[in-house]
Amino acid sequence: MASDITSGNAVNLINAIESLSAKVHTQSLDLSFNELLDMYQNNELNITPDYQRLFQWSEGASSRFIESLLLEMPVPPIYVVEEDNGKYLLIDGLQRISSYLHLRGELEALHLESPIKKGEKLTFVDCDIVTELNGENFDSLGTALQIRLKRAFVRVEVVRKGSDSRFKYHMFKRLNNGGTVLSSQQIRNCTIRLLDPEFNDFIGHLSNLEVFKNCVENISKEQKLAFFDQELILRFFAFKNYREKYTHDIADYLTEYMEAVSETDTDKKIAFDYEAEERIFTKTFTIFDKTLRELSFGYANKTRDKITGGFGVYHFEAFTLGIQNALEHIDTTNDSLMEKLKETFKEIKLDEHFYQITTGGGKNSRGPLRDRIEFVQNKIEEVL
Repeated sequence: MASDITSGNAVNLINAIESLSAKVHTQSLDLSFNELLDMYQNNELNITPDYQRLFQWSEGASSRFIESLLLEMPVPPIYVVEEDNGKYLLIDGLQRISSYLHLRGELEALHLESPIKKGEKLTFVDCDIVTELNGENFDSLGTALQIRLKRAFVRVEVVRKGSDSRFKYHMFKRLNNGGTVLSSQQIRNCTIRLLDPEFNDFIGHLSNLEVFKNCVENISKEQKLAFFDQELILRFFAFKNYREKYTHDIADYLTEYMEAVSETDTDKKIAFDYEAEERIFTKTFTIFDKTLRELSFGYANKTRDKITGGFGVYHFEAFTLGIQNALEHIDTTNDSLMEKLKETFKEIKLDEHFYQITTGGGKNSRGPLRDRIEFVQNKIEEVL
C-alpha cells in the first residue's frame, strides 16, 4: 500500500512538472558581440532605460571582461525574452553587453560617478593577464584583434514569445536573485514586467512627477540609483491598499503586492484603478509639496527643536498614509489651510511621542506601522 501511494505521488509530481515545462519555449543561439551591437543599434535588442541605469561595472571590470573575450575564455550566457514584435528584451547580461557597447563607443551611462557619454570608448585599465592592454582602446588594437572581438560569441538563451508569462516571470525572478548586488526594487523592475509591464511603467511615471521629486529630494544618490524612489511609491500603494496582508518581511511583502497587481491570472490578480490612484497620489504629494516640501519626510533632531534635512522612511509611511482619511476634505488651493497643515506637520515631527515611535530599530512591523500612521491621522483630524 505504501509503495502504491509513493508511486502515485511520483506520477502526480511528474505530471505537474511536465505540465509547467510545456508552458515555456526556449531557444539557444550563439551570437557574436558584433551581431548584438547591430541589434542594439537597430533597436532590435531592447535595453530599457530603467534597466540601463543598473550598469555598475567599473572600467577595470569592463576591461577584464573584454580581455577575457580576447583570450577566448568562456563567458556566461545572456538571457533575453522575445517580445511580440520579434525584438529581444534583455533580462540578464547587462554588465557584459554594456561593457562591449562602451568598448565600441555606443554606451551612455550618465548615472555613474564618472559619467560615460555616447562616443566615448573604453580605455583598458587593470587588465591583469595581458597587462600590455592597459592604456589601449578599440581603435588602437589593430585590425586582427578588432576582428577577434567582433567575432567573439556568447550563448544567448531566448525565451520565445508565446511562453507562459507567469512562468517567464518566476524563471527570471530566480535568475536575478542569484549572487546579485541589485536592490529589491531593481530586481522587481527587471522581472515583474514579464507578467505585465503596466504597473512597472505606472510607478516609473509617478516617480517623475515634480511634486513627488520635490518631496523626496533628500534621498541619497545611491538610493536613487537603487530605485528607492520607486520603491517608496510601491510602499505607498501597498500599505494603502494591501496593509492587511502585511505579516512578514517588507521586501517580500512589496514583491507580493507588485506581483498581485501585475498578475495575468484574473483569479490571483488584485484590481488597481490607475486613474483614481494617480489622482490620489498626485493630490497627496501636492499637499506635501505645498507645505514642507523637501522636509516632508525629514525628522526631528535629538533636542526636537528642528527638522533635519534627512529622509525618514517611517515619516514617509506615517504622513502619506496618515493623511488619506482627510484627503477629500483638503483644498490644495486654500493657502491658509496649506499653512495650517504645514504648522501641524511640524508639530507632529517635533512631538516627543512621535519621535519615539519613529526612531530606532524594530519598528518595521504591523503594530508600530499602525501607531505612527494613526498618530498623524488623529492630529490632522483635529485641525480640519
